[in-house]
Amino acid sequence: MLVERDEHLGRLHLIQEAARSGKGRMVLLEGPSATGKTELLHVFADRAEAAGFRLLHAVCSRSDQDLPFGAAKQLFRAAGLSTEDLPATPTAAEAAPVGELTHTVDELCVALLERATAEPLLLAVDDAQYADAHSLRVLLHLARRLRSAKVAVLLVENTDIASPHRLLQAELLRNPHLSRIRVAPLTEDGSTAFLAERLGPHRGHPHAAALHSFSGGNPLLLGALADDLDAGHEDARGYGLALLSCLHRGEPATLAVARAVAVLDTHATPDGLAVLAATDRETLEATRRAMAVAGLLTDEGELRHPRARAAVLEDIEPRERSALHQRAARLLYEGGAEAGRVARHLLEAGRADQPWAVQVLLDAAEHERLADRPDTATACLELAHRSSGDKQERATALARLTHTAFQRDPSAAVRHLASLLAAEQAGYLGFHESTLLLRQLLWHGRTQESAELLERLRTATTDRPTGPGSELADLEQWLSWAHPSLARPVGTANAASAAAQRGATVVTLRSDPWLGRAAALADQLARNRPGAAERAEQVLWDLRLSRGASWADETAMLALLTLLRYGSADNAADWCERLVIDAQERSATTWQAVFTGIRAEIAVRQGDLTSAVERAQEALALLPVKSWGVLAGLPLGSLIVAHTRLGQYEEASRQLGQSVPDSMYESWFGLSYLEARGVLHLSTHHHHAALADFLSCGELQRSWGVDAVGPVPWRVGAAEACVRLGNTDRARQLVHEQLARPGAGNARTRGLALRLYAATSQPGRGLQQLTEALELLESTGDRYEQARVLADMSRTYYALGEHRRARTLFRQGLHVANACKAQPLAQELLSGSAEQPATMSAAEGGQSTEGFELSDSEKRVASLAVMGYTNREIATKLYITASTVEQHLTRVYRKLRVKRRQDLPADLWMNATRAG
Repeated sequence: MLVERDEHLGRLHLIQEAARSGKGRMVLLEGPSATGKTELLHVFADRAEAAGFRLLHAVCSRSDQDLPFGAAKQLFRAAGLSTEDLPATPTAAEAAPVGELTHTVDELCVALLERATAEPLLLAVDDAQYADAHSLRVLLHLARRLRSAKVAVLLVENTDIASPHRLLQAELLRNPHLSRIRVAPLTEDGSTAFLAERLGPHRGHPHAAALHSFSGGNPLLLGALADDLDAGHEDARGYGLALLSCLHRGEPATLAVARAVAVLDTHATPDGLAVLAATDRETLEATRRAMAVAGLLTDEGELRHPRARAAVLEDIEPRERSALHQRAARLLYEGGAEAGRVARHLLEAGRADQPWAVQVLLDAAEHERLADRPDTATACLELAHRSSGDKQERATALARLTHTAFQRDPSAAVRHLASLLAAEQAGYLGFHESTLLLRQLLWHGRTQESAELLERLRTATTDRPTGPGSELADLEQWLSWAHPSLARPVGTANAASAAAQRGATVVTLRSDPWLGRAAALADQLARNRPGAAERAEQVLWDLRLSRGASWADETAMLALLTLLRYGSADNAADWCERLVIDAQERSATTWQAVFTGIRAEIAVRQGDLTSAVERAQEALALLPVKSWGVLAGLPLGSLIVAHTRLGQYEEASRQLGQSVPDSMYESWFGLSYLEARGVLHLSTHHHHAALADFLSCGELQRSWGVDAVGPVPWRVGAAEACVRLGNTDRARQLVHEQLARPGAGNARTRGLALRLYAATSQPGRGLQQLTEALELLESTGDRYEQARVLADMSRTYYALGEHRRARTLFRQGLHVANACKAQPLAQELLSGSAEQPATMSAAEGGQSTEGFELSDSEKRVASLAVMGYTNREIATKLYITASTVEQHLTRVYRKLRVKRRQDLPADLWMNATRAG
């Protein structure tokens, strides 16, 4: 800016010197808003005064442009001349005789020029575009007498604003003594120099290029941006105020166009802007070009800075802003714009009064929900529900609003359930919305209301087919898993099927596709259908293309549980991780928590107990227990089992003390909770309580008609409790019943049952069952149960006198137990080994490590070797080299008279633990 300003000041200095020498001149300093014209006026005026000129200053304004002689009076008074003879009002000016008025003006001008003989004069008029007609005539009168006067007249004019007195301005511009100086926005180099001047000599601003782009070279905006940046004001409020100053000083059309651009934003078109700004296309284009020159808009007609739109909108009175957005919404709707674009303006307006508006909001909400923008979807639905006068439309909006809220937090949706139930009873909800309502009622354990709603749905579909694939059939099939006590067998004996038998044409109303998939998976879980794992995985692949659909998350949950039950835990874990991330990206906190809870259950199955605790706690942090409803058994069950197997019995009992709804025991999640409680009771030697828990699982499953293939193998847990109580015969009967069930085809369930079968058999008869159990549990990835089978096999081989084989299996079992961090199981193995494999000799099976002097380092290395760690792993754990490990083991072998690590006595691990 320094170079550009100095050039202008140089020209003004020449004019000043000419005036001093008696060659009066007039200068028009013109340019867009806020380009530094007034600053130039002040600098020039200061220099002129220093050179001996007397300054006569006048400032015009829009509010005074109808007052006669407003600017002229300021100049005459500054010169010490009386203006009493000049009219003070427009009426007085019109009534004054022309001759007398001309004579008065002439006398004043002559008196002014006489003052110039004593000292040169500088007449400065700022914002001359607002000068009144009478003042302009005075300036014209003076201009004709400047040839030999020591007078310089400086007019500052904003080119963004058209003067109403164009003819007078044109006459002024034809004056031969007039010079025009155009002040334009700064170039990029000028902006850099302007910013450098603010920082000091030889210092450049690090963001000069960006600030120039945002300001368009407008010095006022550039300075405000620099101030905001230097002060750390990220919201750029100084820039916003400076922008508003420019807009309000301009023509009314400038402000109107800026507001239209701000309201329409990225949806702006020339026609739309013209309508919203209440102007014609020609005026619009002229105004936009002028605003672009002034740095207020880009060349494409857009606001330059992100803060600009907010500043302009905040400046509009709320009622007017709402009206502008309503007009914008109508423009876009009539132009065929997509629902989301129209809805945005309806939301900004806060009203949806037009007949088409509510449906637009409903369509936009669905699009926003599927696009993972739940906040916007919620806002659309709330406005639709608030604005609609149609009861069915309001009910639909409320149902979708409740579903969207449920995705974030089930507790937040509860407040809408009573209104939704009333709307459903009045017949304002469709079948799809009613199924979503039913799912939420069941989630919150409102069984009675769910049963009544179900009866109404069943009654309403008596004239429709209810066979496989129909909407009601899918709902019934899903209920067979979600809430078995409410489900009815799928049938076809209704009016529609009877009509079909008579030959009449019947239209089958197909179900929601994802409700259909959920129903199929529920059938897999409830009926033990073949190919369950493969079907579940295929559903999960399909889900990637339908994220956010109403029943998609429910289907994903069922698919994961199916994979966990009939497939591999590792495969289920991989899918679960993907779904957790997907739910997080969608802000679907409810399902993020559910999938995290399932991941905790998977970690329990994998034997990753610490991870299971972390995942279950994470799930409960995402949703508090009260928000889980009947699903609370999912994270709590995993947490109780994981704490129990880690030996953290007090913490497991604390979790067991959390309040859960009674209705949870009417769902399959209640079974998981009862099973977890039984596991804790077994581990804390409350065997009768454990037996009662497992038997309760059985009673529930029998009452639901799913005992054959129920999700909890309760007979296995009950059999173990009976073994602990010494009732081997009852235990054997329970295991036989379990193995005879169709559900025994489940690999994990059969593996658990076979381990208990072996426990109730003679040692020589149980090995085959234990071997098969180990293979089955390895295939499902259940490492904790693998460790238990290995321990049983070790004891069996010891009883058969095969000590070396017993030691190998013991070490494997101990290694797996320790990898799971299942300390109670590890201690159980070791306590058993003190009487069995641990007391065997190093060489022949009859001598323990007592009496052999091993150094502490040798004991540490040997204990890890007993646990099954490799030399490299031992080296890493003890921060020594693999070579050192090998040397220690060689000395240990020599002292204990063994040849290999498989022959090391098991009590080395126990002794090392005691020493530690």
